[in-house]
Amino acid sequence: MKVIYHIDEMDRWPLVLGNVKNMTAYYHEQKESYTIEVLANSAAVNGYAAALPEHEDAMKALAGEGVVFAACSNALKGNAMTKDDIFDFITVVPAGVVELAARQAEGYAYIRP
Repeated sequence: MKVIYHIDEMDRWPLVLGNVKNMTAYYHEQKESYTIEVLANSAAVNGYAAALPEHEDAMKALAGEGVVFAACSNALKGNAMTKDDIFDFITVVPAGVVELAARQAEGYAYIRP
């Protein structure tokens, strides 16, 4: 299974992280492989801010299980942030919308909780 989660609102982080945790637990239990990416754009990139570590532990744990967390470079700029302002395990992609389209073209399921 290949899945990309899309988040663009800060208040959706608990729901997204809960969904991803449930999905990884399911695939571990079923002994099935998965590829999961969480793409944040718009205001949601603020959830990756090192200055706001509210969800850092949950994200790190999921990243340790292979979940990729990605941030839109355009959204970072739009929120006056740089790579130095976010957790070091976050991948920065040039454009979130291009990343979403590319992953869908690669057969990823799109989920926007």
